Amino acid sequence: MQGQLVSGRYRLTEAIGSGGMGRVWRAHDEVLHRAVAIKELTAALYVSESDQDRLLARTRAEARAAARINHSAVVTVHDVLEHDGRPWIVMELIEGRSLADAVKDQGRVEPAEAARIGLWVLRALRAAHTAGVLHRDIKPGNVLLAEDGRVLLTDFGIAQIEGDTTITRTGEVVGSVDYLAPERIRGHDPGPASDLWALGATLFTAVEGRSPFRRTSPLSTMQAVVEEEAGEPQQAGPLGPVITALLRKDPVTRPDAAEAEQMLAEAAEGRRPSEAQAYVPTQHNRYEPEVHIAPGQGGVHSATPYPPTTGPTAFGPPVGQPAAAVPPAPAPKRRRLRSVALVVALAAVIGGGTAVVLQKWGSGGGGSSVSSAPPSTPAAPKESATEQAEVDVSGVPSSWKKVDDPLGFSMYLPEGWQRKVVGEEVEGLQQVDYSPDGGEHFVRVSVDTSPDFATAHDHFVDLEQQVKDRLIGYRLGYLKENLYRDRAGSLWEYTWDAQPKDTPFPGPRRAIDQGYIDRDGTEYAIYMSSPQKDWAEAREQFSAVLRGWRTGS
Repeated sequence: MQGQLVSGRYRLTEAIGSGGMGRVWRAHDEVLHRAVAIKELTAALYVSESDQDRLLARTRAEARAAARINHSAVVTVHDVLEHDGRPWIVMELIEGRSLADAVKDQGRVEPAEAARIGLWVLRALRAAHTAGVLHRDIKPGNVLLAEDGRVLLTDFGIAQIEGDTTITRTGEVVGSVDYLAPERIRGHDPGPASDLWALGATLFTAVEGRSPFRRTSPLSTMQAVVEEEAGEPQQAGPLGPVITALLRKDPVTRPDAAEAEQMLAEAAEGRRPSEAQAYVPTQHNRYEPEVHIAPGQGGVHSATPYPPTTGPTAFGPPVGQPAAAVPPAPAPKRRRLRSVALVVALAAVIGGGTAVVLQKWGSGGGGSSVSSAPPSTPAAPKESATEQAEVDVSGVPSSWKKVDDPLGFSMYLPEGWQRKVVGEEVEGLQQVDYSPDGGEHFVRVSVDTSPDFATAHDHFVDLEQQVKDRLIGYRLGYLKENLYRDRAGSLWEYTWDAQPKDTPFPGPRRAIDQGYIDRDGTEYAIYMSSPQKDWAEAREQFSAVLRGWRTGS
């Protein structure tokens, strides 16, 4: 094929790369007399006629996606054409090699250089996401290192343009398996955070010389992505905590693009990014709950607690803390009264908890409603990772059922989770719990039609200051601002040690809280707590609850 004239204009000179979908050629544009790269979609030779049309549509989508992005770190697409019944893409020719080739040739990349590469890839991604384009296949082979020092992102072949759902078949997962984010393997819709995960895996490969999750088969690789941790990079230097942050399993808890860019910029200068430390698990022994060091903390035994700058929290202290143990802090009258009411109500819930342990808390079974009566049958076994990958349109396990709450919100829960009103309404604040076992594991929803604070984050920061010295063994995981349902929100995760004198469920516990204020001015807090030993499943369930959450406004 060398020397062939494509579309009467582009003369192929040599093949310079290949992959599962096609081959890339160096070519000469005989009209403009310049060197170009041409991507030949060889996959079209081996698919059915109906799939050829689809492949052509996808190729055009790739060109359209790249054309929407105006950034120097994105390879320019000049043209898309058909030749010999196949689609071809004409692109800017980059003299250099891919990051994959660099790792193969050198063994690994130095941390400062990897951070610089990551910084430019991130800038390209920010431009793509701003244009409504998800790349969906970030990997070392798609990062080009030009001889002049430039870093460019290429191959938007499986990109998804916002609002365009016509190219990919329903349920199809596309991309390189060991760089797929966990939420994509589970079947959830990808988002910008999924591209950031893939960037984290790419940077891990760059500094360590190996893919963090690649195993002996695609199935075992996908299982590793979902269930295993990558482990701390040994050669990453100041880039290590940034990689750890990007590889958090839950997309809600990963840094956003702006945070990641700042971290990478510091790492590229050889400085350990202080903000990244909030995402890094501390060393702990088997008797201590998992915690995270936050910026400004000296560690889990630091006497100087981290002053949080962002993040949502629950509207009240966790289950298991009695009223007497949490005296009301000095505060405006309305907030103090609310705190007292919450604590008393929580103590009352726990008081009868041991008598109503109903079933295994992690049930994934279906059910049409959630009532206050105990279920008459035991729960279904815990879902496997494969079963959890079967999701409905809301991005929650397909076996879960919708619960319409009288307070005006709905969410999805497993079968057998029972509703209980928490206390009485206090100046517009109402709360309900849903639990499968009388409060050992539970979701709490707080609805406040007259919030005290302008933002959920301000509320959570204030509440964290109140509870951190009152919960035994309190440790902050993170407290940060985020976006939820397109509204400014806050996310707060922490651990503490529940005491036997306070609760029938003593021991290390963990909790997470998502707060936001809706457009009508109502503040919502969605909170989940479980024993530390069950946190992996509880955290995954919490993410599903957030995905299925809806309000009437």
